[in-house]
Amino acid sequence: MKTVDVAPEKLIDGKAVAGRIMKDLEAEIRSFSAGGRPPRLSVIIVGENPASQVYVGMKVKKAAACGIDSDLIELPADTPEELLLERIDRLNSDRGVDGILVQMPLPGHLDQQKVIERISPSKDVDGFHPCNLGRLAADKPLFISCTPLGITVLLSEYRVRTEGKNVVVAGRSLIVGKPMALLLASRGKTGNATVTICHSKTENLPAVTRTADILIAAIGIPEIIKGDMVREGAVVIDVGTSRIEDPGSKKGYRIAGDVEFDSVYPRASLITPVPGGVGPMTVAMLMKNTLQAAVLARGESDAQR
Repeated sequence: MKTVDVAPEKLIDGKAVAGRIMKDLEAEIRSFSAGGRPPRLSVIIVGENPASQVYVGMKVKKAAACGIDSDLIELPADTPEELLLERIDRLNSDRGVDGILVQMPLPGHLDQQKVIERISPSKDVDGFHPCNLGRLAADKPLFISCTPLGITVLLSEYRVRTEGKNVVVAGRSLIVGKPMALLLASRGKTGNATVTICHSKTENLPAVTRTADILIAAIGIPEIIKGDMVREGAVVIDVGTSRIEDPGSKKGYRIAGDVEFDSVYPRASLITPVPGGVGPMTVAMLMKNTLQAAVLARGESDAQR
């Protein structure tokens, strides 16, 4: 819970940036749809994880707001893996579907990586498929994971220079940590950084994080990054979103990031809040990727005529 006095100029306002992007996307999608059908996104959720249901609802709502058609496929928690894979196969072969998203995490009996790999790379708007990660590593990206992509847009919007800077990415997931490191080390406007990846098993984690001009916290452990782990003047990007029990809250919980905001904020030159920082950008980039998938699909369709 934030108890420090917060100066707006130190906050990276992901909600405001995402709002501007969504307005631009709405105009682009309107123009695209005038020549045929709108982009279409199919979202699959397995089980009744409350947080997942909130995220999926937000994605479907944002899709509608910018002119993307979407359908939500809700499957019970005990859905057999083969049935889920068959459902993905049908969406892969459906020319009316441009993007496919399977909400993570999945129930324990389902192989998450197998599910990700079943989605056609050309419809993988989450950017998780090994083909898309491989293209990113080769500096030839097609779809880039939405959270890392959104972070690079935020850095650009706030004129945070990455070239020649020391960036520490705390977290090594295929969803955030690894693609984030690849993006920041690549050639380009928000690249050319010297990147270190660390994680919860890193020895003397504070010594590593203190080397960062830009620190990206994506370990998934609430408030693991404390003030004494951050260099004075660092830019801090908090990717974490966790529910912490809070008897004093109406809902009985509060949302916390991987960064202990109260102790880190005084040391940071810029910092993302949780919520309202990275989260809205992730959703905006999903919509951007869906439009891109539709543009590519229409180009292939036209070429086949």
